[in-house]
Amino acid sequence: MQQSPTADKTKWLYLFIGLAVLLNFSGLFIPILGPDGMLYAVIAKTMVQRNDYVQLFVHNADWLDKPHFPFWVTAFSFKLFGFTTWAYKLPGILFMLMGAAYTYLLAKELYNRQIALWSVLILLTSQHIILSNNDVRAEPYLTGLIIASVYHFYKAYTRKSFGQLVLASLFAACAIMTKGMFALVPIGGAIVGHLAITKQWKQLFNLRWLVAAVLILIFILPEIYCLYQQFDAHPEKVVFDRQGVSGIKFFFWDSQFGRFFNTGPIKGHGDPSFFVHTTLWAFLPWSLVLFAAIWHFIKTGIKDVQNREWLCISGALLAFLLFSASKFQLPHYLNIVFPFFAIITAQYLAGLQSDKTIKTIRVVQIGVVVVLLLAIGALHYFFKPEVFSWHMAFALFIWLGVLLILPGNFVNTDYRQTAFRTLIVAFVVNVYLNFSFYPSLLKYQAGSEAAVWINNNNPTNLPVVQSWEDANYPMEFYLNQPIIVVGEDGSGKLPTAPFIFYGPATVASSFTAKGYKVEHLASFQRYWVSRLKPAFLNKATRDKLVTNMEVVRVTK
Repeated sequence: MQQSPTADKTKWLYLFIGLAVLLNFSGLFIPILGPDGMLYAVIAKTMVQRNDYVQLFVHNADWLDKPHFPFWVTAFSFKLFGFTTWAYKLPGILFMLMGAAYTYLLAKELYNRQIALWSVLILLTSQHIILSNNDVRAEPYLTGLIIASVYHFYKAYTRKSFGQLVLASLFAACAIMTKGMFALVPIGGAIVGHLAITKQWKQLFNLRWLVAAVLILIFILPEIYCLYQQFDAHPEKVVFDRQGVSGIKFFFWDSQFGRFFNTGPIKGHGDPSFFVHTTLWAFLPWSLVLFAAIWHFIKTGIKDVQNREWLCISGALLAFLLFSASKFQLPHYLNIVFPFFAIITAQYLAGLQSDKTIKTIRVVQIGVVVVLLLAIGALHYFFKPEVFSWHMAFALFIWLGVLLILPGNFVNTDYRQTAFRTLIVAFVVNVYLNFSFYPSLLKYQAGSEAAVWINNNNPTNLPVVQSWEDANYPMEFYLNQPIIVVGEDGSGKLPTAPFIFYGPATVASSFTAKGYKVEHLASFQRYWVSRLKPAFLNKATRDKLVTNMEVVRVTK
């Protein structure tokens, strides 16, 4: 039986989507990356240990920075599965996969199944999406919630469905309770931008949007209640080095708008070009195609405004421009618009008709593939990862074989030749990163390594002490007992000897001068693994940048 043209166009896509899902799960058991990921894990752990889901604490101090939703979800996972790496990462990955499902639904609603499938593949193989599913923070949650809200708002006005409006408002509220009020920017930008550009004024000023605003306000009441209980009801508390701090005001203004205008307690230094060059690497290996797709969409769209969808371009570019104008900028902020980017890129690739354009993109993407492979080769040569086994090498060999063979099944004028070549190199790069590079890199996150060692080698459950200079979230999360923190030089209220001390070798040896006996137990090398430098990545010069950390047994 002969396949239909549509079936032929989607050949291989379901298999690769399944593999892309597995690829995004491949960082599930890699230790949590500090500092932010570890901080969020510690907050959720403390929430469970205190059995307090209203107040957020770090080191027994009130914490006011991010809203509660991701911590509630993570705490629920901890209650079910215990305080483990995978229990922390699993909810974030699932929310990201929910975002992929909604990306499919929205792309299918706007275009067709073929473009929807490619949108999912592009999203799940974008570099910073895979990285964020390893280094889980708030962004996987936010990405899933925002695209879900946009989809349901779109369905609410196209089908005039109150149920869809409720779902859209619920997802929007959860997004606000994840990151703050700026979560509404891509959601509102997508819907308002599309209606305004296509001049659907009756829909734009429909009463349903007022109802949605009321519903969102109702759904975020749990967050407002928690902030009131912890901060507004206790003006005597010292937060950000001052009293009378309103948690509700911080939630509605300072958390996001205060950062944007640089008037809040947390300040930054913005660069208008930051997110342009961030996109170049964060959306790899699709970033150059994305730029071409945006340019083509705008150039052709202005000639046929009424018959185009403007949801994706409006939601993505409004958020992009506001982030670029902000004074507080971090690469992971951009993840929330990646579903829009994926749909824009997929519809562009699927709509290519000019042989000349297809050839140009093919040449450019071959260049991207070669550069990425050379980069991974250079990284392996200089970094010399500790974790690299024969089956890892075999997996890479298989993927390299697929990279060489599969695109040859398509003629040069078929966009799928370039798309599959681009897709496969993402697998090659991230299989290496998640199965070799990151497991080796996290050996230098000494706090988590030392905590696991102590858990396995402290049968009498001796007290564990560390100096304030080295008080770190990895140790606090992974250690199965409380930590006693003392001064940077080891001074302070020490427990009765014997006890275990973790810290720099210089501080560990200082206990001898205080009349203690010090027994060396284990050594670790520490480096701030979220801030990589070329000198660290080069094994020949790495020792100059690492700090020697020791675990010692201190007795009288």
